[in-house]
Amino acid sequence: MTHCGNFHPRPVSRRDMLRTCACGFGAAAFAGMFASAARAAGAASSSAVASGASSAALAGLHFPPTARSVIFLYMDGGPSQMDTFDPKPALAKWDGKPFPMKMERTQFNNNGATLRSPWEFTRHGASGLEVSSIFPHVARHADDLCVVRSMTSKFNEHTNANYFLHTGAGLVGRPSMGAWVSYGLGDARNDLPNFVVINGGLVPPGGRELLGAGFLPSAHQSSMFRAVGDGMANVLPAEEPTRQRRTLEFARELDDAFAARTGRPDAIEGAIRNAELAFAMQASVPDLMSIDGEPAEVRALYGMDAEYEHTRTFARQCVLARRMVERGVQFIELTCPSTGHDRWDQHSNLRKGHEDNARAVDQPIAALLADLKRRGLLDTTLVVWGGEFGRTPFAQGTDGRDHNPYGFTVWLAGGGVKGGITYGATDEFGYKAVDRPVEIHDLHATMLHCLGFDHRLLTARSGGRDMRLTDVHGRVMREWLA
Repeated sequence: MTHCGNFHPRPVSRRDMLRTCACGFGAAAFAGMFASAARAAGAASSSAVASGASSAALAGLHFPPTARSVIFLYMDGGPSQMDTFDPKPALAKWDGKPFPMKMERTQFNNNGATLRSPWEFTRHGASGLEVSSIFPHVARHADDLCVVRSMTSKFNEHTNANYFLHTGAGLVGRPSMGAWVSYGLGDARNDLPNFVVINGGLVPPGGRELLGAGFLPSAHQSSMFRAVGDGMANVLPAEEPTRQRRTLEFARELDDAFAARTGRPDAIEGAIRNAELAFAMQASVPDLMSIDGEPAEVRALYGMDAEYEHTRTFARQCVLARRMVERGVQFIELTCPSTGHDRWDQHSNLRKGHEDNARAVDQPIAALLADLKRRGLLDTTLVVWGGEFGRTPFAQGTDGRDHNPYGFTVWLAGGGVKGGITYGATDEFGYKAVDRPVEIHDLHATMLHCLGFDHRLLTARSGGRDMRLTDVHGRVMREWLA
């Protein structure tokens, strides 16, 4: 038996069956059952509020936010804490000698002697915060930084550690933190994405899945922008706008008709949302990307015309991040430029690799902080700097450092956090967190708190469970908050 090929069978949902079978009496029964379930859910929500769990409703913030946007300065590869923001004089004393503490298993187990930092630390600002000479520009903003020296991770391999840093889980498939922010805040405007990644030239281990929406609606996944050129491929209109608008409306009618027959699957909803957004971005993105028209003073501040090519690249990323904050983009992640080294992952040639990476990002980051501050935007923009883990205080081989998830540094600025403070500490060699250890889940919980969310209540149902960025962990680090 043959057929014409135009018939596409589809599964019948339980809702459709109840609506169409037995004259629809099943649907009436279902409606009553559903109303009871809704009342029960409402009662549970009221109970949660009564127990002090803030507001269980996701149709808004749980409390007034201190930040409206996040800029995540992702230092891919793992910067060395004892060479950047966590000075360890004991390393100079033990330099070249056998490391005196028990060594945990490392990525390559090519462990050498204790290795001192090649750079000096000096105090800066009224706070006296100690910063390595590798970051002379950022050091001028010491009084704006909340430096966390006791961060820990559960993974010492890049891919899993990157998933953990971005999604709160060490495996692929979970939503990125930017997707959670987009999901919680909703659309701030309809002509730019909520979650943007500005690509400096390196794709981190773990790939684009680090930046996806996971089980959240696909409209919340990241949009990747380039630091130069058009920003996004094919963003300019290929035809006259009125004709394109009619084409888009016709496509929407087809999508709506299909969705009416099949329910409203996320794939269809996402396609409709993305088509509308793409149409709007044809007008907004060219204006956003016109950074060459920034005043000469701004270009010089960020290093847009710097001698070092990679400083110029990261400078453009930072200027774009500021322009996106001004336009209401909610979560912006910057990735590192390709300096010819394997990111911040210096298993050898520590001095050259870290110096080149710092040279690329130091001036632009400092300029970003200064520019946000003078425009009155730093108070409502949370800036976070860090990588997926740190480095060992002993050498890998003779002149590198291996991965170290047991104690490393991140810093935060603006958006409601205290400036000019340090939190926690590693041991005298910078190996393990020994004072007030912090987990990635705690960082995520605090970021969400600054945006106005109780991390325990920002959930999405998946696999029969209410999932969240912080899983079943996380605490708001109120000691960091202003």
